[in-house]
This record gives sequence, structure tokens and C-alpha cells, in this order.
Amino acid sequence: MLPYTVIFIGPQGSGKGTQIEKLKTVLEKDDERRRVVDIQTGRRFRSLAAKQETFAEDKVAETLNAGSLQPDFLSAVLWGQAMVDQLDPKSHLLIDGFPRTVAQIPDLEDAFHFFERNVVHVINLVTPEDVVRDRMHSRARADDTDDSIEERLRWYREDTLPVVDFYKKRANTFVHDIDGTKDIDGVHAQILTALKLN
Repeated sequence: MLPYTVIFIGPQGSGKGTQIEKLKTVLEKDDERRRVVDIQTGRRFRSLAAKQETFAEDKVAETLNAGSLQPDFLSAVLWGQAMVDQLDPKSHLLIDGFPRTVAQIPDLEDAFHFFERNVVHVINLVTPEDVVRDRMHSRARADDTDDSIEERLRWYREDTLPVVDFYKKRANTFVHDIDGTKDIDGVHAQILTALKLN
């Protein structure tokens, strides 16, 4: 099996983190010797915010609580370092949290070229705003305030949806529209079918 490079795109609350974990389990079972590199920038930002020992960590916490996008340079530092530390020619790569804007795409394209990852799959979790709004309210995360939820939905509409359009036109790229309203197993089954893993 060739190594998969899979970008997960969807609004917050669409279940990207959960689905990455489930896909990671399937890929690890398929070949235990092959590493699955799982890079979720949201989780990394929340980890930084929880420390709040440096000026940068304080700023990340402040931005998270406001529901604003983190700066491009910091996102690239986090995912870039993870790739440098973990990626090898055989490993699968699962990505969540970037690119979140069209402006972030060139850095990732540079990385794909450098690491010789030309074929890309995009899992586009199509999930209506009312559904993700309810999910974010029910998961009771500290940064899921009414204002921050609405701000994140706004920047998803305005900044992230154009990223999907870019990948629909990119060569050697497969964009899979997945119904994110299904339950966890239903979404997982669609992803396995899309990636021809079942």
C-alpha cells in the first residue's frame, strides 16, 4: 500500500479529531510496522494554551477563547516541526487544522513537495451549522462559548471553504464529500469506502 496523505476539513464540531483517531486505528492495524503520523494543530494549540507559562502560550489561550484563527506562522511552526520529527517515506500522514485559509496552502504545498507526497486525499466533512453548533455546546469545552462558536463558524464559512475549492482543482487530489450528520460509525464507514480501505 502506498502511504496515504489525508487532510480532514470540516467546521469545528464536525468530528474531525474523532474520525482521525478511528482512521489511524485502521491504518495501524493494516501494517503495524508503518508509522501513522497524526498532526492536529487544534489539539497542539490547546496544549500550549493549557500551560500558559510563556507570553506565546498566554497569547494562544487568549486567541482560542476569542474563537479567532491562530497566526499562520505559529500553525506552520507546529505542523512543520511535527513533520520534520516524525515523517518518513512509508508513513501515512493524517492532517487536521491546516490549511485553514488559502494563504496557508503554499507552505503545505512546499512540505508536500519536499517530502515527496504528491497524491492527496481530502476528507470534507459536510456538516450543517445547526448540527455543529449543538455538538459544540454539548461537549462543554472551556473555549466553546457562544461568541467563540459563532466566530469559528464565520471564519470557517469565509476562510476555510475556499480551501476545499483549491483542492478540487489540484492535480493528483481526491476530495471526498462525507455526510457529517451521520453517527460516528456512519461517518467512519463513509471514510473507509472513500479511501478504499474496507
